[in-house]
Amino acid sequence: MTDAAIPDTAERPKGGKLPLIIGLVLALLGGGGGFYATSQGLILASESPKEETTEMEPLSGFKDIAFVPLDPLTVSMPPSSKYKHLRFRAELEVEKKYASDVETVVPRIVDVLNSYLRAVDVRDIEDAASLTRLRAQMLRRVQIVAGPGRINDLLIMEFVLN
Repeated sequence: MTDAAIPDTAERPKGGKLPLIIGLVLALLGGGGGFYATSQGLILASESPKEETTEMEPLSGFKDIAFVPLDPLTVSMPPSSKYKHLRFRAELEVEKKYASDVETVVPRIVDVLNSYLRAVDVRDIEDAASLTRLRAQMLRRVQIVAGPGRINDLLIMEFVLN
């Protein structure tokens, strides 16, 4: 055999583990120091110091609103559904000056909501992400029944499939 075919088994000098250990210790110290400085407000703090207030300021935007409760609805689901009933309860956010007007049309509002919930596809009701879309659809229908500018919002208090 020739010498060219024999692999070179000479050992290369190994790098020490000391730089890796030093780097790890410095990273831990830097992370701990950064956490401490941030949590104590030494860096990234607001300009003014935090003042604790014991008194809550009254909510100014909620003085002129009233909530009109709607009767709970129980909607039977189709036989193909794995659920038997949908229980729905809501309240309407209205301005105080329109509260009596809205209360007089509550039976029409309940009828519109009942009709809408019966017509909605079961897959749309089962999907939790679609509740926002359902709420927007119901709010629009209720606003049409009550008249323009009378109802601000529809608050869903209960939406249970069983």
